[in-house]
Amino acid sequence: MSAHLSVTVLGTGIMGAAMARNLCRAGCDVTVWNRTRAKAEPLADAGARVADGPADAVRDADVVLTMLFDGDATLDAMRQAAGSFAPGAVWMQSTTTGPAGLEPLVAFAREEGLVLVDAPVLGTRQPAEDGKLVVLAAGPDAARGRLAPVLSAVGARTVWAGTEPGAASRLKLVCNSWVFALTHGAAEALTLAEGLGLDPRLFLDAVEGGPMDVAYLRLKTAAMLSGDLAPSFQVDTAAKDSRLIVAAAESAGVRLDLARGGADRFRRAAEQGHGGEDIAATYYASHDEPKG
Repeated sequence: MSAHLSVTVLGTGIMGAAMARNLCRAGCDVTVWNRTRAKAEPLADAGARVADGPADAVRDADVVLTMLFDGDATLDAMRQAAGSFAPGAVWMQSTTTGPAGLEPLVAFAREEGLVLVDAPVLGTRQPAEDGKLVVLAAGPDAARGRLAPVLSAVGARTVWAGTEPGAASRLKLVCNSWVFALTHGAAEALTLAEGLGLDPRLFLDAVEGGPMDVAYLRLKTAAMLSGDLAPSFQVDTAAKDSRLIVAAAESAGVRLDLARGGADRFRRAAEQGHGGEDIAATYYASHDEPKG
């Protein structure tokens, strides 16, 4: 079934490029586009066609997958492709937009006759490259079968949150709030240990093997202590997502003190020059001046 499926990927950053490669491996007919063409061109070696623009990219596609920075960038790219979509094409919208950012995309899909599936993903660079993402999806039941080859190519499993777009985007913010809380908590524990004159590795020794010890803690503290901040999830993107979380909470009448504080930490880390680095760089936000 994948061999006869035409899929267009708009946005070939860390996540989009990995998803496109896995779609090529699955035998899909893949076309890619990125605002900065140089980021898309390496995918030609994987078998993808590199398009000159969004309209060229989406023409005749059965599925259009968007993985861009935010809702505004997604709407801009899709508007450039208006009038070029195949009738009834499925739009797998995987950009993290938040509920408010999704609304104009829902309206655009209706205008263009697209079948919209709200489908943000959980996972960073390595799961994306391995095709082991968790896809959070919300969309009409009729789209599930058509989208199945794409979902199986990019993800280990799919969590269907509902039949109306929006539920998956809300769930993505919930999940990201937990990811960020863990990351900031690890950073603050290490820097508190240092501030109190302790070797921060003593903290890791103390929790080892117990209920407070998790693989994610080990992963992020290793990056913090080594200074290896090659991005799996960039600070700039996390800062944007944190703002979406805080805004969604305010709209729902929910007070999220940790999320608001975490958004400030990512902002400070970006201001210190870590915006393009991994979210483990929240470690540096515990210091008024850039550390190291």
